[in-house]
Amino acid sequence: MNKPIAIVFLVAGIVLLVFGFTSADSIGSHITKFFSGHPTDKAMWLLIGGAVCTAIGLIGLARTGKA
Repeated sequence: MNKPIAIVFLVAGIVLLVFGFTSADSIGSHITKFFSGHPTDKAMWLLIGGAVCTAIGLIGLARTGKA
């Protein structure tokens, strides 16, 4: 994986995580948590997507050598 692509994945993952944490801390998510015990689906998908993109970016940056 090229380093610029890995950096894009890393930045996108961090952005998604920030949006996910913000969405999980919203009023709607608090109301949903009160009744169901879980945050909203949107917050969960943002957090999962952010974690996956961040992991892909970190793995891409950690790989050295040409293959």
